[in-house]
Amino acid sequence: MGLKFSDLYSAPEVNPINRKARAIPFFNPINVYGRVFFFSWFGFMIAFWAWYTFPPLLTYTIKADLHLSPAQVANSNIVSLLATLLVRLVAGPLCDQFGSRKVFGGLLLIGSIPLGLAPLVQNASGLYVSRFFIGILGGSFVPCQVWSTGFFDKNVVGTANALTGGFGNAGGGITYFIMPAVYDSFVSRGHTPGQAWRLTFIVPLIMVIFTGLALLLLCPDTPTGPWSERHLHVHENLVVHGIAADDDLETVVTLPGAITDKPPPLLPSSASDEEKGPTKPPLSPKLSPRDPPAETLLAARSEVVVAPTLREALHVAASPQTAFHVLTYMNSFGGELAINAILASYYASRFPGLGQTGAANWAAMFGFLNFITRPMGGVVSDLVYKMSGGSLWWKKGWIVLCGVVTGVLLLVIGRLDPRSEGLMFGLVALMAVFLEAGNGANFSLVPHVHPFANGILSGLTGAGGNLGGVIFAIIFRFMDHGTNYAKGFWVMGVIHIAVSLGVSWIPPLPKGQIGGH
Repeated sequence: MGLKFSDLYSAPEVNPINRKARAIPFFNPINVYGRVFFFSWFGFMIAFWAWYTFPPLLTYTIKADLHLSPAQVANSNIVSLLATLLVRLVAGPLCDQFGSRKVFGGLLLIGSIPLGLAPLVQNASGLYVSRFFIGILGGSFVPCQVWSTGFFDKNVVGTANALTGGFGNAGGGITYFIMPAVYDSFVSRGHTPGQAWRLTFIVPLIMVIFTGLALLLLCPDTPTGPWSERHLHVHENLVVHGIAADDDLETVVTLPGAITDKPPPLLPSSASDEEKGPTKPPLSPKLSPRDPPAETLLAARSEVVVAPTLREALHVAASPQTAFHVLTYMNSFGGELAINAILASYYASRFPGLGQTGAANWAAMFGFLNFITRPMGGVVSDLVYKMSGGSLWWKKGWIVLCGVVTGVLLLVIGRLDPRSEGLMFGLVALMAVFLEAGNGANFSLVPHVHPFANGILSGLTGAGGNLGGVIFAIIFRFMDHGTNYAKGFWVMGVIHIAVSLGVSWIPPLPKGQIGGH
């Protein structure tokens, strides 16, 4: 099925067994799939903005107010990523246990507490503590991706994840654009710099609380309803279509109740029918020619998410495919996090005439490119997957290519250390295209690998991104006491090339895997 313009606003065709959408209703937040898509990217965008509230004003204002050294600023960038690393490690299993919607909303609301307390910071130690706990918000990336994966089918899941992740990452650009503007507004109203930067936290605080409550109240856990009933709907749909008998279904997953329990009603054949109310009898979904019974049973058996066990988590964590995703995402997203934290300072040191607001505005462009670049990574991944007849090696090859090209461009920026604003901004933008596309490409392949434990793999991969952020932030920290940004760039470039080529041999799927193709 080719892409039609109407797919962007009409109720999508759905897979009749797992009820996942085969198109993305981008402009239709009334439709349940469009609503989940919207809150997936919007929730992570707001979280990313709040997570990076400090860096746009750290270059001058907060640094001067708290009497910070460059090394202390660099230390705070490292600390900011540590909590997110820990949260992402546990968020994946929590998504598989309780459902990604609850985890997503919970992280936003819990993260709002340290965000609201941030204006009380008075010194470097307080800054470290504040940025550490605000880092909880960065963990929302994992439920964002797991939630999106749960609502969109294999033919579009790469694009859906790349769009939600890309729009979310654009929060890094929003914070560089909005925070200095809000700060300037408060200063113009007569507040001192020390008062003004503290007042700017009110804006992201309100947005985080509102978004967390809205997604909890307005969206479902899964396309079939509550998280606790996800098994029942798959089983019933398989029986309705005569694909499997009850004894076959016992091998799919372990139900939370007996197989003879009264099943919940079938969902209607489209989301628009659902929204017409309960007066119409539910329609039985129909299989299309793309859904041969044998393949459908295998997909159901392997792709229904189950509560993680220790053995299952260790198996997923120890697989070479997990190592591939963790290490390549360590490069791409880890590099993005570290660059986001220092880019305004790099620009300000190279071009002093820009000032705090000017340097922040140009640094915002790096984050804003995520609106295009990360989605492009997922779209290209889905296209090469389709053009190759469903070969996941092509998806993996695209990830490796993005990593190598990014590494080359990081080397060029670091060795040239441009003194021309145009050359500097142009090279950083070109590098961002491949760096951020690598993020989208990575999470286009993730849903195919270990689909029964997607939360675990997503959490480990997301944590790998933060691990990379910590590593690269440490590199920047120790380049001439946090002042030699150019050297940090070319060291990152060497690491990108070495890691990308070093994991290029790993097969995209574990040997003998049934689902995920």
